[in-house]
Amino acid sequence: MKSEPFVLERIINAPAAKVWSALTNKDEMKKWYFDIAEFKPEIGFEFSFTASNETIEYIHLCVITEVVDGKKLAYTWRYKNYQGISLVRFELFAEGSKTRLKLTHEGLETFADNGKDFLRESFSQGWNYIIGKSLPEYVEQ
Repeated sequence: MKSEPFVLERIINAPAAKVWSALTNKDEMKKWYFDIAEFKPEIGFEFSFTASNETIEYIHLCVITEVVDGKKLAYTWRYKNYQGISLVRFELFAEGSKTRLKLTHEGLETFADNGKDFLRESFSQGWNYIIGKSLPEYVEQ
């Protein structure tokens, strides 16, 4: 069963170029997103990072699938030793000095059998924090 993708839109009080830099520069990413050892916004580039809950570390394995410079970034998102694969897409729309960011995370249903950390609600909480709080606080300063 294919579920609806998770979609989140936010207006960020920063120009699109600044938001794009935050999305694609590993030194900036670690200040608001995850600490990623190596990152290049190039199709086919593979990267990974670790994120954990109170007890379990999850190794995320990602491959960039789409890049439209300054406007769109997409990558596959899966977990080492867990079933399922999804797609995360960031789209930026310049609106004057602000940016409308649209995040789409498709394929969450493929993680359904992996436990409560993989429920749609968990992704919703995570993305609402990352896109609703962490990223704006970083780029709006």
